[in-house]
Amino acid sequence: MADTVKATTPAKTTSTDLATTGSAGPLVTNEGRTSIADAVVSKIAGIATREVSGVHDLGGNTARAVGALRDRIPGSGTNLSQGVNVEVGERQAAVDVDLIAEYGVSIAELAAGVRRNVIGSIERMTGLEVTEVNITVLDVHLEGDALADSSESRVE
Repeated sequence: MADTVKATTPAKTTSTDLATTGSAGPLVTNEGRTSIADAVVSKIAGIATREVSGVHDLGGNTARAVGALRDRIPGSGTNLSQGVNVEVGERQAAVDVDLIAEYGVSIAELAAGVRRNVIGSIERMTGLEVTEVNITVLDVHLEGDALADSSESRVE
């Protein structure tokens, strides 16, 4: 019986592979280093927070007022990282989120859901370990709140 040798080649990783495996892989390898900007992690955290039911908005009054003005300017988009601050290192990230909760929602459950979604999204998309997600609930939104829900201008 002759010995047979199988040639093995490293599998090429594609973006589809990463999406299905749920792992971004190491950011520092023998082939080089991948740096992820704070703005990227902040945007991921902002989107992940908004996906959680019971979150009305992100940011404090000033940030939301500036955001409302920005939304009225043609061609400008929503600031997805509003109300989110991050610290990003080579392998870890820490996140602070300021949010407005919907009235009637359990704030403890809301915070747990936001943490779970933010950590999962950042770790899956970037490969960074999220060390903490600090959440500050700044206000509670009441349905029919005239000041918060007013989208019409009072002047022409």
